[in-house]
Amino acid sequence: MNPQLLDILCCPSTKVPLRLLRADELEAVNRALASAGDHGAAPSGAWTAGLITRDRRTLYRIDDDIPVLLADAALAVADIAQFPAA
Repeated sequence: MNPQLLDILCCPSTKVPLRLLRADELEAVNRALASAGDHGAAPSGAWTAGLITRDRRTLYRIDDDIPVLLADAALAVADIAQFPAA
């Protein structure tokens, strides 16, 4: 993802800045999605990339290098079992 774009992206609901998900965070999201079904997942069933608010409350997927910043498509970190600590 373009670093300049990442610098200006924020959560559409709270306006909190976003950052890319780390590999361990992405793995936790995909484990949770696999156990819950396809809710919010890309067509393949797993996220290939994602964004998280800097307050670590909300997750957004990235499809084909395009952030999906829709409140209805967001996931709450609280809903992800064993989400890695900061």
